[in-house]
Amino acid sequence: MTIASEEIFDVVDALDRVIGQATRETVHRDGLFHRAVHVFAFNSTGEIFLQRRAFTKDSAPGLWSSSCSGHVDAGESYEQATLRELVEEIGLTLDPEALLLRLAVSPCPATENEFVRVYRCFADPPLTLDPDEVMDGLWLAEVKLNSWILREPEAFAPSFLHLYALNRMAERRE
Repeated sequence: MTIASEEIFDVVDALDRVIGQATRETVHRDGLFHRAVHVFAFNSTGEIFLQRRAFTKDSAPGLWSSSCSGHVDAGESYEQATLRELVEEIGLTLDPEALLLRLAVSPCPATENEFVRVYRCFADPPLTLDPDEVMDGLWLAEVKLNSWILREPEAFAPSFLHLYALNRMAERRE
């Protein structure tokens, strides 16, 4: 496994075209555009899986977030990164056809200058959480999640709040 600071990401321009590569540390320190993925996993009863990020994470430690998220490594596609991150973080192996692309989000402060692809998938427990990535997880009905967000938004990663709100708006338009 690569040490986080040694991870190499594609640096992209404002149109999401690769213009070079840089380390994770450089990309974050210099605010360079790069790529990431988030997944909202739902079980057969319609509950969404949330993960609580490990305290050792450099971004949003200890906060609740998407079912799975991570950076797209240099040379990787969004879909490849999604499938890799699902296995690494929550032990979920899926066929590519099981992923539904929900959103393509442009860089902004809430995404930390990341172009983000948000996918949806279906999975049923149990999941195998990597303790280096995830300190806790829970399945939650969306109505309960929405109430929790209103009551305690500081419990959630800012990127999750942004992407979850965009996803809810997209669902209302459908």
